[in-house]
Amino acid sequence: MRVGFRSGRASDVFPIIIVAQTSPDQRQIKVDALFTGYRIQSNADNEITMGINSEALLTALKSASSSSTSAYETEEVVMKLAKKNAQAVITFEINGLTRVGRKVRVSHDVKIEVMRPADVAKMNEPMCPEPDVHILLPPLQKLRTVVDRMKIMSDILAVRTNNNGVLQLSINTETVKVDTEWKGCTNPQTQNRQEEHEEARDPNELFSVLVSIRSFLKFLNSHVVSTTTIACICQNHCMILYVYIGDVADAGGVLTFYIPAIIDDEI
Repeated sequence: MRVGFRSGRASDVFPIIIVAQTSPDQRQIKVDALFTGYRIQSNADNEITMGINSEALLTALKSASSSSTSAYETEEVVMKLAKKNAQAVITFEINGLTRVGRKVRVSHDVKIEVMRPADVAKMNEPMCPEPDVHILLPPLQKLRTVVDRMKIMSDILAVRTNNNGVLQLSINTETVKVDTEWKGCTNPQTQNRQEEHEEARDPNELFSVLVSIRSFLKFLNSHVVSTTTIACICQNHCMILYVYIGDVADAGGVLTFYIPAIIDDEI
């Protein structure tokens, strides 16, 4: 999996694009939610877009994170864009203290690819129709517990919801059928929804999409940062999920996930 970063001094957000086998995921994180002392300069309007291997990035970030099993407690992490032996890298300089008070400095060089504007232009958000329904999801940790049990029995998950606060997750195979339902969820107001209300559309009409249960579980991993998550269903096309970091009114960022639909007439 490759991760694309776009850094820019003119913007107060830090876009991240996750390129995987399915549709790209788009992330917008406020700069001050990640960095202090943020400085960048380039000939391209002070923006630099780079590609980086997610596993290599994760290795560096694990070294920078403090835990009960760490040999040191991290005090500061400095990220620098550099070139070493003609290879562009991001250098992570990690400064910390051991349990006995000794200073430690660890350095990681993570190879990157500085991307051309023509390649960046291809990394757009997927084209999706107007969603049929929007709904606030229950806590993602609770959803993950349910879907974890379902994955043992099926590779495909059906997600259904309506404009009356109902959310259904279900699997249906030759040997088992499982349905889980939540009621009383909130349907956030949108301009389109207000227009549909004026047209007296049935609020109990269910809209559904079949998705890969593995893809849905990857999205549920964001429970560690989620405070509010809005799900949008484009029936038989895709599912779009907006994960807010912090309160919606002053979120530190928004993670946007696109999960394509699986078309199966027999289900």
